[in-house]
Amino acid sequence: MTASDKAFTGSIPQIYDELLVPLIFTPYAHDLAGRIAKAKPGQVLETAAGTGVVTRALHAALPPEVRMTATDLNEPMLMQARTHLAGADRISFQQADALALPFADASFDVVACQFGVMFFPDRVKGYAEARRVLRPGGRFVFNVWDRIEDNEFAHVVHETLQQIFSDNPPQFFTRAPHGYFDPVKIRADLGDAGFSDIIIETLPHRSRAASAQEPAIAYCQGTPMRGEIEARGTPDLATVTQAAANAIRQRFGDGPVEGQIQGLVISAR
Repeated sequence: MTASDKAFTGSIPQIYDELLVPLIFTPYAHDLAGRIAKAKPGQVLETAAGTGVVTRALHAALPPEVRMTATDLNEPMLMQARTHLAGADRISFQQADALALPFADASFDVVACQFGVMFFPDRVKGYAEARRVLRPGGRFVFNVWDRIEDNEFAHVVHETLQQIFSDNPPQFFTRAPHGYFDPVKIRADLGDAGFSDIIIETLPHRSRAASAQEPAIAYCQGTPMRGEIEARGTPDLATVTQAAANAIRQRFGDGPVEGQIQGLVISAR
């Protein structure tokens, strides 16, 4: 993990929200919201909320009396999230580090985290913080991406970048979003943080886009991979993005494209 892996700044939040959220995040957000609704919580904390796709799904799925707090390390991501939920009085947005949560012990019935724990520099510490703020019997519900080979658009873009920058290939995808998928490791880390009753499920979905250009822009320009590409200078970001689009088109065809995505969904008490 590097500092740049967590740099969701500049135009990244807008591109992430417009392209990457519908491409890969929305079905998993609805899945988490459905699981959390079944727990009938009164207070929900979301960490690594990003641009608020889970926040919106929870707002739609939970009764109006349920209070929600959405946090993220990156204030620009929360600013984007707020644009979707203006006037939602039961939701509080707050910049916060998931490894040092600014909340009292036993404050929440559920802690949720969508595709965020892979970015924690110390996952056991982050899990321990989630446990600290949970009430007795509360649930920590989160998901992580499976290995990159099971996420086809990301894999094609990653392989394309390995070829373009063969002397110094970017490793963001395998280091961060697709770098923490071993159920044995996840279960051990949760146990070290004091959790029990750990359930891990594999959940595949299909990812769809109107053209190959959309996932290419989403992955190259709407994630911290952008910083790795720009740091290399040549070829420039636009050229690399087009190369990724060409590779996706070659693999999945012209016009609308469709590929597999796969994550793990974890629940712990």
